[in-house]
Amino acid sequence: MSAVSLYWFRRDLRLADQPALEAAAAAGEVVGVFVADEALLAPAGATRRAYLAATLGALDRAMGGALCVRVGDPADVLVGLALEVGARVVFGTADFGPYGRERDRQVVAALSARGVTAHLLDSPYAVEPGVVRTANGDLYRVFTPFRRAWSRQAVPPPRRGVAVGWRLASGESSASVARLGGTRRPWYFGDLDDGSAAPGGAGESAAHARLGDFAQGAKDYAAARNRPDLDATSRLSAYLHFGVLHPRQVLDLVGEEAFVSEIVWREFYGDVLFHRPDSARDGHHAARGRLKVDRDEAAALRFQSWARGETGFPLVDAGMRQLLTEGWMHNRVRMVVASFLVKHLHLDWRWGARWFMWRLVDGDLASNQHGWQWCAGVGVDAAPFHRIFNPTLQAERFDPEGAYVRRYVDELAGVDAPFIHQPGAGGVADRYPAPMIDLAAERHEALARWAAATRS
Repeated sequence: MSAVSLYWFRRDLRLADQPALEAAAAAGEVVGVFVADEALLAPAGATRRAYLAATLGALDRAMGGALCVRVGDPADVLVGLALEVGARVVFGTADFGPYGRERDRQVVAALSARGVTAHLLDSPYAVEPGVVRTANGDLYRVFTPFRRAWSRQAVPPPRRGVAVGWRLASGESSASVARLGGTRRPWYFGDLDDGSAAPGGAGESAAHARLGDFAQGAKDYAAARNRPDLDATSRLSAYLHFGVLHPRQVLDLVGEEAFVSEIVWREFYGDVLFHRPDSARDGHHAARGRLKVDRDEAAALRFQSWARGETGFPLVDAGMRQLLTEGWMHNRVRMVVASFLVKHLHLDWRWGARWFMWRLVDGDLASNQHGWQWCAGVGVDAAPFHRIFNPTLQAERFDPEGAYVRRYVDELAGVDAPFIHQPGAGGVADRYPAPMIDLAAERHEALARWAAATRS
């Protein structure tokens, strides 16, 4: 009788380039299991849960219907399943996030207590967090020297998939994951609609098709990546977050320098979170943490107008409506809407980060939290606080003909540039909201609050 092992799928929902799955396949028959963990699903809104369910469905089909989905505490589920199928070994890809590391410690201990060995191999990163260190062994807090040190690490080429002898085990349907979680909804969300967007393109085949298309035009990435009106970015972030693609696979096909730097930013933020798990909630600078932010009912109403894309500033509203309809947003626009929330509306960056994690299909804790801290001026290698994006000037520069705004703001479909970028959008306030703030006045207020915080 062939030995049986479990393969615990987590942020590695693919079959190719899977060192841990290769090890499981070499050991005998494999039960592939995904554990729907409420702790991870609770802060995820309907769109992200639906995308995860679609990704699991695609993985299940690629496995010939052999994916076992179970719901519950991972330690309890894996111990129970191992005893049920007679598995003595559990394989999986290592997790480097704060929750994942503690969860894995508990799972390994629970399995060991029942005589089951766990092997957690590889990483969701090209270079494992904790490897790139300064000369004195510390973490890097500035991106550029991290980038240089990261570049000296050897990134192996991607591995081909291997034949796996899957063994069936009973479980839930992949679609059931979409109905779980979504319970950690902050009060300031109010009555914001939690309807599911339709991101589409889930699964390994779709991921490689997108990667192949992007690789063919990657030479134009540096020049066009800041243009949300163009299809010039990779749109690979969700595949990387869920491990449908590994960074090794991406880097093997795309060597364009500006794009590689974006991959390294992801690795940098993953490394910072590994060393500083508290950075998921708190910025790195105590003085900047004293910045006065508004947290009352009126602030919540401003937040909700921002989240619905009803601020009266076309680029901000287009970005927020793209998030609502697609579960994704162009990175340049992410920076603009984040700056607007923190520096023009004077709200806590954590509020915006929570909304992004709720709606984004690519809601990656390290990249999301540290990206928000960068915009708020409180993170590692952050933008200086006085760098306050003017959404009108940003729109004129990066959406010059207004194509992006017209795509997502229906009320402005008939407005031409340059009027489309003006607050209130060229006198069509009967159909489009009037500007909710005065940019100059709120910029002055933001800088005054900053000065007060740094004097404290």
